[in-house]
Amino acid sequence: MILAIVTFPITAPMSVEEAAATFQTTAPKYLSVEGLLRKNYMVSDDGMTVGAVYLWCSRQDADTLYTDDWKKFVTEKYGVAPSLRFTHTPVMVDNVAGQIVTF
Repeated sequence: MILAIVTFPITAPMSVEEAAATFQTTAPKYLSVEGLLRKNYMVSDDGMTVGAVYLWCSRQDADTLYTDDWKKFVTEKYGVAPSLRFTHTPVMVDNVAGQIVTF
């Protein structure tokens, strides 16, 4: 499994409520993305950084999303280019399902 961590430093603080409203406008487009298991939107405590953590089946699946068109879309949406970092996630604790998953 691959985690993709996307962050945007923004110029004016955004409240959790404002962030949620903004995120709701883009969330539906991720419902059917192949290989995307989960996407958690996030906003920092000070409201100056927004972004998301994506859980992917593979790096290949992730790379199909993070195209130049995607970068242009999110840059226009947030007014700044995204920072994108990938990490492997070989073990996951899932307290909802009550299990530890090894990939």
